[in-house]
Amino acid sequence: MQMLWIDINSKQFSAMDWKCRQTMLHKYLHSLAVTACFWASMPALADVPLTVEDLITDKGKFKLDLSIAYANADRQGISTGGDIIVQTGPASFVTLPTVVGERIGNSDIAVTTVGLRYGVTSKAEIYARASYLASSQRSSDMSGVSSSRENRFADAWSGVNYRFKDDDESPALLGFFEVALREKNFSASNSFRSAMLGLTTYKAIDPAVLSLTVGYRFGRGFRKGDVDYRPGNLLMLSPSVGFAVNERITLTTGLQWTGRLAGKVDGEKQGITRTSTDLLLGLGYGFSKGNILNATLKANASGYNGTEIRVNWLYAF
Repeated sequence: MQMLWIDINSKQFSAMDWKCRQTMLHKYLHSLAVTACFWASMPALADVPLTVEDLITDKGKFKLDLSIAYANADRQGISTGGDIIVQTGPASFVTLPTVVGERIGNSDIAVTTVGLRYGVTSKAEIYARASYLASSQRSSDMSGVSSSRENRFADAWSGVNYRFKDDDESPALLGFFEVALREKNFSASNSFRSAMLGLTTYKAIDPAVLSLTVGYRFGRGFRKGDVDYRPGNLLMLSPSVGFAVNERITLTTGLQWTGRLAGKVDGEKQGITRTSTDLLLGLGYGFSKGNILNATLKANASGYNGTEIRVNWLYAF
């Protein structure tokens, strides 16, 4: 925009010129006043992306947490029972064992999760969730083509989130710990056999938030009949960036690296350690404070995980 400048000491313009320039100046100042009033009347933009609001429930409040995750996985080669892992949240997973010995396999998996969160203090919340799984698996080997469908309870977890430090001169720090109340693997149900421990750190630089989540999932073995099975432990690293487009919409992008050790059957390793890198793209929409819808696309960049789509709804009572 060009600057408007008038030299009132100049003698080089007529009275008519002076009147015209006065009129122009008045119109210019009027337009500035109108513009200032317009921006003052606009709703304030979100200070930080909506994703930060998801982290800890307010003291004495409940949050309903609903999500639907869809995953597609394709396997080729000789399988030795490697699990398919469906991510149902930023740091939560459902494990689906595959058939041993399949040569080519394709799977469609949908997991519905219902959770409830409660703010114990301004820094801590407790939560519980349960998941239901529906899957369709198709495989082909030397003996022919086969298919199977499965609809069942997947697992139930309970845990705690705690904010160790707020976001001020240095980044915020949060920790979480959760344990499996009930899991179903290979048609066997087990309790308190798996747990996950992790940390999340973030720094808000309006209108963006830089974050990093680190999680480690570990478990104890269980027996089914005469077979002793021990799942492989899992390590996850997930850096991301959230950007507040306006007071309602947040866009996120990031990466997730996952490493999983091979499981063991009767003390013998089944398969190899697997790593994968995924691209994460997300969109959050805030209907109102405490009423947020998030959609996430997880696309495999390297590895064997396929593609996942997850929709999550958080509602505060």
